[in-house]
Amino acid sequence: MKYLNKDLQNRIEKKLKELNKIRPLPLSAVKKLQEHFQIEMTYNSNAIEGNSLTLKETFLVINEGITIKGKPLKDHLEAKDHKEALEYLYDLVEKHKKQTISERFLRNLHQLVMQKTDKEWAGKYRSSNVVILGADHKPPEAVDVSNQMEKLIKWIGNNKKKLHIIELAALVHHKLVYIHQFFDGNGRVARLAMNLLLMQKTYPLAVILKNDRKKYYQVLDKADKGNLAHFVNFIAQSAERSLDTYLRAFSLKNKEKFLPLSKISKETSYSSKYLNLLVRQGKLEAHKQGRNWLTSKEAVERYIKNRKRRRKV
Repeated sequence: MKYLNKDLQNRIEKKLKELNKIRPLPLSAVKKLQEHFQIEMTYNSNAIEGNSLTLKETFLVINEGITIKGKPLKDHLEAKDHKEALEYLYDLVEKHKKQTISERFLRNLHQLVMQKTDKEWAGKYRSSNVVILGADHKPPEAVDVSNQMEKLIKWIGNNKKKLHIIELAALVHHKLVYIHQFFDGNGRVARLAMNLLLMQKTYPLAVILKNDRKKYYQVLDKADKGNLAHFVNFIAQSAERSLDTYLRAFSLKNKEKFLPLSKISKETSYSSKYLNLLVRQGKLEAHKQGRNWLTSKEAVERYIKNRKRRRKV
């Protein structure tokens, strides 16, 4: 069964193809952009779990070694641990291109994510049952975790050539948080593991934004109940956002002026409310800046052109 919206899939594949065409990219610029993504993902991934550091504070803690007055030590340690886990991920993608998602790999990731904040359980599966606050889903009992993880690894092996890479990455993400194999750090590990799969297929790091936390939990809840399409397409939009960032940085072709939907609506026949609906459905190219969706007049024109083409067919 296919979960990825076809228009969104075609758009993403076109952008990835465009990015791959201009590779190899300038090394100094790539390094700078990777550092930007590492800080952004560390901040957002930790913030989703309740870390109080701001984006700027995360940068200062990681790059300058500064201690932020009034912020918990745990929050500082989480930022440093996540950065190390990301460096491990980048190293695997660069030097071990055939690295697969295995139980050992996931334990290693968790060991890095939790090494300074929970040494006793870093890299170890939970030994008792847990409840996820705010969620209807009840994770498997502790005695069944190892069995569930074995099944997951087999499922990945059986489906890695059957599913689109974004579908595979998103479903692996969901299955990991569904099993909830660790006492803490499951979300961070799932988001990192998802990115191993994407980066191996030359996608940039996909970042789930803190500002999308409510939506993220909503689509996860729907996935828990069997509706996987919403979650897959949510992840796809995160991947597209990162592709857009790379293309704007490196491609001379991609110099469109992106504006809030309220401003774009004044230049088109669509209301900002309808444009927002198209964005959420994955039909219109857009990316988030803070809490606002941005798109371009050219993106709206492409949407109209594609819609007319489908009608003729």
